[in-house]
Amino acid sequence: MVFEQKHILGLEELSSDEIRLILDTAESMKEVSERDVKKVPALKGVTVVNLFFEPSTRTRASFEIAEKRLSADVLNFTPTESSVVKGETLLDTARNLEAMGASVIVIRHAMSGAPWLLSRELSSSIVNAGDGFHEHPSQALLDLFTVREVKKEISGLKIVIVGDVSHSRVARSNIWGFIKLGAEVRVVGPPTMIPRDIEKVDVRVYYDIEDALEGVDVVMMLRLQKERQESGLLPSLREYSRFYGLTRERLRLAKEDVIVMHPGPINRGVELSSEVADDVHSVILDQVSNGIAVRMAMLYLVASSGGNA
Repeated sequence: MVFEQKHILGLEELSSDEIRLILDTAESMKEVSERDVKKVPALKGVTVVNLFFEPSTRTRASFEIAEKRLSADVLNFTPTESSVVKGETLLDTARNLEAMGASVIVIRHAMSGAPWLLSRELSSSIVNAGDGFHEHPSQALLDLFTVREVKKEISGLKIVIVGDVSHSRVARSNIWGFIKLGAEVRVVGPPTMIPRDIEKVDVRVYYDIEDALEGVDVVMMLRLQKERQESGLLPSLREYSRFYGLTRERLRLAKEDVIVMHPGPINRGVELSSEVADDVHSVILDQVSNGIAVRMAMLYLVASSGGNA
């Protein structure tokens, strides 16, 4: 199968076959990352710009390592040190970077839809590294890759996503990905943090974490953004942890070989206890290491896609 997408903007618009192709390609890229010399010339001569308008540690570092392992020329863009502070628009900034020879632009932006805007107006391939509350496709793809690596098959698995689903671009992308690959997806959290009508996309909604954990194969904890407490969506962090925090006792309700995931950064003692975060069931650090291989696959496929042929 040839990857014909010029951009990777979200999992909602990718087919199940395209998602599988990215995961299969990531397997090859992971083999590269396990060599003594962790570098291939796949993107030699290709300029990739990391256009990050939001703070990031894991995602930005992971993309940069992925780009360098593919031998791309890498430019990291810092808004506070650019003409953005003088009033330059996102589109003008991106057009100037493209005029300098950027072939691929990896963008993270607080505005939902920013990657789609660039994809319509530029010739470069656009890779979404997170846009507002909308999507975070690279995180979801590395989550899918990690689950498939451990469980061998995603179809038929029961996945529960716990926390602030309404404001989570990670949850949104994962829901699309897991459903397209045949998993049963459950979400659980306070009623103020569960999107209305989410059942319309074939998701099961729970408000009691113990009911939601019953018999699941994968538990995905979401980071609780502490500003939600200030906006009145939950009474306190202690209250949230009491009703929705993952403890070892609660984890026993899931299947014996359950795996625990978290996109990071973790608020220990809030979303999950330290004993669960560091437990044998946790694959949180595997998610981080797998992120490099998955992002290598994404960059390689868009740079060599039918859309760029």
